[in-house]
Amino acid sequence: MNEKFLREIDWRMKVFDSLSYPTLVITPHKIIVSGNQVFFDKFKTTLDDIVGKTCHEVFYNARQCPNKQCPLPTVMAQRKGQSMLHTVTTKSGRKFWEDRVFSPILGDDGKVAYILESVRDVTRVKNLETALKETEAFLEKIFTGSPIAIVVSDRYGNILLMNPAAQELFGYSSWEAATNASVADLYPEGMAAEIREQLKDETIGGKGKLHNMNTTILKSDGEEIPVEITASIIYEDGAEIAVVGIYTDLREKQAVEKKLKETRARLAQAEKMASIGKLAAVIAHEINNPLTGILFYAEMKQTELAADDPERGEVAAVIEDVNRCRDIVKNLLAYSRQSNPTKEIVQLSEVVDQSLALIRDPKALMNIEIIKEIYADKILVHVDRNQICRVIINLVMNAVSAMENAGTLTFRTYRDTARQQAVMEIEDSGCGIPKEHLPRIFDPFFTTKKLGEGTGLGLSTVYGLIRENKGSIDVKQTSENGTTFRMELPLLHSIESAEQES
Repeated sequence: MNEKFLREIDWRMKVFDSLSYPTLVITPHKIIVSGNQVFFDKFKTTLDDIVGKTCHEVFYNARQCPNKQCPLPTVMAQRKGQSMLHTVTTKSGRKFWEDRVFSPILGDDGKVAYILESVRDVTRVKNLETALKETEAFLEKIFTGSPIAIVVSDRYGNILLMNPAAQELFGYSSWEAATNASVADLYPEGMAAEIREQLKDETIGGKGKLHNMNTTILKSDGEEIPVEITASIIYEDGAEIAVVGIYTDLREKQAVEKKLKETRARLAQAEKMASIGKLAAVIAHEINNPLTGILFYAEMKQTELAADDPERGEVAAVIEDVNRCRDIVKNLLAYSRQSNPTKEIVQLSEVVDQSLALIRDPKALMNIEIIKEIYADKILVHVDRNQICRVIINLVMNAVSAMENAGTLTFRTYRDTARQQAVMEIEDSGCGIPKEHLPRIFDPFFTTKKLGEGTGLGLSTVYGLIRENKGSIDVKQTSENGTTFRMELPLLHSIESAEQES
């Protein structure tokens, strides 16, 4: 054997040993003819131990290859390299991944003479892939399971992702339907462009940031919904690639805030009326005694004067003014009187009929058309019948005055089953209540009538009586075409449920 050939063989072996992966040289019949040093080091063996053995004897200690997916037959048939991902479990139970690469070496006849089988440990890569998949699955669960609406769009406004909460909020039936929309479709006209301008304004929330902005979104059916939005631009290598918007539905929050505001207003009203009521009682008692004396002497004087005496007219005027003062005192006492309602079960429609029958001046309703839109089924409430009658009569007389004794008066009763309330509405066709007066109409001594035509205690008394019966009253609507008062009282079965729970 010449020296040149030996040098070539030595050089090839050095190249073979320099391969970074453990490698075997096998025949088409799977007989090992050689291996590199990396293989011997990794598997703690020698050339003498493996030469002449099959690869499955070395790797699996088996006479027959157990791997039915071995790519060696494909390498032989196609004369092209193949790879196989393989799992190995050690005696200790440790599992690792191998990527086995089979590379054919062709002879002078073009057939496969030998195969290089390289073993690459890809456990770390596979573990990273598994961790990545687990992370992606976890993030997907967060995205889909979040109760907060999340929308992701590209830089052109095309929707890329919309989680189920966002689909529900915006009224889209499916993810596919949502992704056919654009960001501009989610807002009233011009709002999307305004939000994008604020996103790019670094003075507002920082570069590409927008925090807790209250705005309005547009559902797929056109309904506008108040929301709080937090948005962020996603950058990659300094370039904008996407925009993420997070939306919080404010409807429930605003409803709670409104209810809280109304509750506070009612509490303030009740406290104000209670304090004024105490004052009214003191004033009424202090004035009533001297008025009684003045009226007694005036009437006595009137009987002493002749029918044609000129002083008789002056005395009559005094008596009239005293009687008016006594009426005011009477109203003050009625307003201030702390009474315990005598409650009974009544049908709401019957109270309406009874109240109309009790109006002392039937002529007041002569030119009034009465319309009754009464709920067909009985609406039962547990109230003081007389107090509710006083409320209705007071509202009717106010309505007659607003209509100047001619018009239409509508009584409407129904159930608000969601809130367990019996509802009565009294609607007139009068001149309406000025908007600026609405916040004060239930205040004691507030009146828009001319001096001497009213005490300003009517509606405040109505308010107090309704509250005593665990109800509420407000102005549903008012305009130049009329006013509607809405009165609510607890339904009987809701009262019974509350008593049973307590």
